[in-house]
Amino acid sequence: MKTASAYGENAPESKSKKRILIVEDQFIEAHDLQLILEKANYEVTGIARSVDQALEQLETEKPDLVFLDIMLRGEGNGIDLAYILREKHIAFIFVSANSSKRILDQAKTTEPYGFIVKPFREQDVLTTLEIAFYRQQYSLESQLRQQQLLQNEITEIINAGVKWEEALLLFAKKIQTFIPFDYLEVGFSNTTHYDNLGIMRKNRDDYQIISTDKLSKIADVSKRELDEIYKKSEIDFIPIIYSEENLINNFQTAPIKSIIAHNFGIKSYLVFPIAIASIQRFYFTFYSRNFNMYSDESLKLLSGLEHSLVQFITRLYSGEILKSSETNTMPAITKNAKPEKAVLNCEGIIGNSTHMMTVFNYIRKVAPSDTSVLVLGESGTGKEKIAQNIHALSPRKEQPLVIINCGAIPENLAESLLFGHEKGAFTGALDKRIGKFELADGGTIFLDEIGEMPMELQVKLLRVLQEREIERIGGRSPIKIDVRIIAATNKNLEEEVAAGRFRMDLYYRLHVFPIIVPPLRKRKEDIPLLAEHFMNLYSEKMSRKAPVLSENALQTILDYHWPGNIRELEHVIQRALLLTDGNTIKNIELSMSARIHPEQTGESFSIKTILENERDYILYILKKCNGKISGAGGAAEILDIHPSTLNSKIKKLEIKREIN
Repeated sequence: MKTASAYGENAPESKSKKRILIVEDQFIEAHDLQLILEKANYEVTGIARSVDQALEQLETEKPDLVFLDIMLRGEGNGIDLAYILREKHIAFIFVSANSSKRILDQAKTTEPYGFIVKPFREQDVLTTLEIAFYRQQYSLESQLRQQQLLQNEITEIINAGVKWEEALLLFAKKIQTFIPFDYLEVGFSNTTHYDNLGIMRKNRDDYQIISTDKLSKIADVSKRELDEIYKKSEIDFIPIIYSEENLINNFQTAPIKSIIAHNFGIKSYLVFPIAIASIQRFYFTFYSRNFNMYSDESLKLLSGLEHSLVQFITRLYSGEILKSSETNTMPAITKNAKPEKAVLNCEGIIGNSTHMMTVFNYIRKVAPSDTSVLVLGESGTGKEKIAQNIHALSPRKEQPLVIINCGAIPENLAESLLFGHEKGAFTGALDKRIGKFELADGGTIFLDEIGEMPMELQVKLLRVLQEREIERIGGRSPIKIDVRIIAATNKNLEEEVAAGRFRMDLYYRLHVFPIIVPPLRKRKEDIPLLAEHFMNLYSEKMSRKAPVLSENALQTILDYHWPGNIRELEHVIQRALLLTDGNTIKNIELSMSARIHPEQTGESFSIKTILENERDYILYILKKCNGKISGAGGAAEILDIHPSTLNSKIKKLEIKREIN
């Protein structure tokens, strides 16, 4: 499906026009916006000047997207309406005359698909629209929000202490919003008889359990005949959708589905099997009276809920199949289950904390797609490892992963480095150069420290992301490229946008699927695992037996704040190994912590400015590195900044590099 490009060409075809509602109380601006949209072949469903008017129009028209002013007439404002739109899963773009940090902070809590500052240009509108529809089409954010909501609701049902049939009715009402159905069939596969339950939707909030006895009466088929029909029916071993031709064909191989479809007017259905206790499959089959009701997005949503559904069944199901096997089988599954890290094969990422399980889950979900990913986190948290694993688990894994440190690109060579140049394109261009994007063709490009990229280069990068083509310096024609974008930063990009240092359109282009990597202080239960990993790693390199941590040493690293995160922990463990001769690390030297985090000691301390603390920290690292700035083991590597940046800080902070 095509959408309007940044420059107005390739507008949507008439058969697939996007429908847009404008919520704007200023007539001239609303009219201008309408003209821009209709010229680009979008359909404007209406103009609302207040929240109440917008809600009335949403009742009769369901737009694909809403342009939303923040200040509106009457009660309520655009922020209030944005929360409602988010609940209805309708994309929206803010249009505001105010781009202050306060407004941006309010707006971002609603998770908009874009933000345009008045007065706007036609190009601004169309570019933002393109990005919004790109996110709507390819982003997994909406799916993950739905999964999280459903996971929470399923957990509430599990904890409610209700019986199986009552739990099914509650489940049916909750999932109806996300996967609509007219009849839901649930039950284990059974080789001897048909004992599945059905949940029929009678009206909006009224559901009825359909037992085998009721189904027998509705279909005017005896229970014995139902059993015979069921035994002749093939079962599906994988999730699958049936509609139109394959639905008719499935009636021949699974006549039990034909019985249900005929009696309830079914025109499409989705089958979702779940393995329970490694001995049986439990089936959820969603039936609809509409053609083509279900899509791959429905399957993805259910796949993300699989763990919650397993818990739902094992905790609430009262059938004999599960009861007879769970005593012997379930403990074995629990005991032998591998941590998700092992299942995902996330090489180099250690941790089994709740925070990291979420990260692993996001990696698994986003890796198979081409969705852009933005990895957010403090320095030293392992953002590059996240990118490497996303690439390794993607269909592009056999193609290159090209890593670019945006903060280390010299401005005068940036365009040549990224996009290449032809021979003779400029003075000194003695040979043709292939740029990083071209080298990554077919694979993945990782833009590390994207927040450090100069504004001029951001403009060029945005065009590459929009057009999926690059042009070498001195080249005569553009070159099409196929790359998956992963970016990372330790900066708050919303603040950078508000300060005018980062382009808003580029931010929304990159912010399709954010993964937040937690700092080490928020996942302290992973510290012993990480420490053990680093002890084993460096002990092997030293050809010595790995020592163990004493209780005192372990408590020391658990109590520390770890401003340098995993990278700092790695260097601390490496140093401790060098200072330990025996089989036990008795003490961990963290003298720096008393200065940087004096609240962790009982000694008195003086309040210092941020610059003073930064100066002390850099000076401490320089002394530990014997004055070495760049290269392996240098201060720049430990601080995770470019050597030129460190030299600038040393000069700015007037640090004299005397090594005592």
